[in-house]
Amino acid sequence: MDYKADFIRQLHQEPHFDFAAKALELFRYQAAHNLLYQSYLSFRKIKPEQVLTLEQIPFLPIEFFKTHPVMTDSFQPEVTFYSSGTTRQSRSRHFVSHLAWYTTTTELIFEQLYGPLQDYIVLALLPSYLEQGGSSLVAMVEYFRQQTGQQEQGFYLHEHDLLLQAVRQAKQRGKKVLLIGVSYALLDWATALQGREDFSGVIIMETGGMKGRRREMIREELHQHLCQGFGVATIHSEYGMTELLSQGYSKGNGIFLPGYSMRVLLRDLNDPYDVGRHHRSGGINVIDLANVDSCAFIETKDIGRLHPNGSFEVLGRFDNSDIRGCNLLIA
Repeated sequence: MDYKADFIRQLHQEPHFDFAAKALELFRYQAAHNLLYQSYLSFRKIKPEQVLTLEQIPFLPIEFFKTHPVMTDSFQPEVTFYSSGTTRQSRSRHFVSHLAWYTTTTELIFEQLYGPLQDYIVLALLPSYLEQGGSSLVAMVEYFRQQTGQQEQGFYLHEHDLLLQAVRQAKQRGKKVLLIGVSYALLDWATALQGREDFSGVIIMETGGMKGRRREMIREELHQHLCQGFGVATIHSEYGMTELLSQGYSKGNGIFLPGYSMRVLLRDLNDPYDVGRHHRSGGINVIDLANVDSCAFIETKDIGRLHPNGSFEVLGRFDNSDIRGCNLLIA
């Protein structure tokens, strides 16, 4: 069995692994087998054998996913995920050799925090992602829908009446309902509903971003509007992006718990090479062990706050880059 397949197998089957040891092991492999990352390390005059802690690992700037193929070893991808954007030339690309490596990771992370998917009906309001195609979020939600065994369709563009009917039917059957949507689409529906429908017990999960359809607003304002429109006490959120195969989830108040295959570190806002636990706020760096095909060590454009238990908040971003699924709101 090749190294990457064996690494993913261990990641999926041995949930209580030593994260730091696994990350350093994967770092050494990718330093030797990812030509782009190897060049980046060489440019920074980093010797892999001298990297002994997570904080010492160099993080690849996320912009490289737009300008270069980010690949560990040479392979024919089963799927290529694209970020949001107007043209494929300006969209990030994430090459994945085995779709099941991604979907299994997403399932394990979700069930770790929310319980078995078979207990749910999964409904999605993701019009912009469906229209553009190539979305990792759509692939994840479709896989979730398949795992539930539900007969209901999963995706809706603007058919609010059909979506409301699906929510009602699922609640009548005693199923848990996960309604996941891009922020602007959920806000449009919530504004139209104005609290006239009972969504109690439904998990409303926003994936961030107005995609230019509405004005940006702070998270508290967005969640207040969504709570009022749907008549729920809290709004859940998902943190993920095209360049990552793992996710973090918030069950309220914008506090994200990273999945078991993911860790967040912070870097100094003015010195990207200063990474460490001494930062309580700063630029978000992500270690994603599921990124065996690309690069597991990503310097994102998000600004965040880190808590001692490993949970984190997203406070904003460095610029207007369109990052899939992250909470793009200024907190």
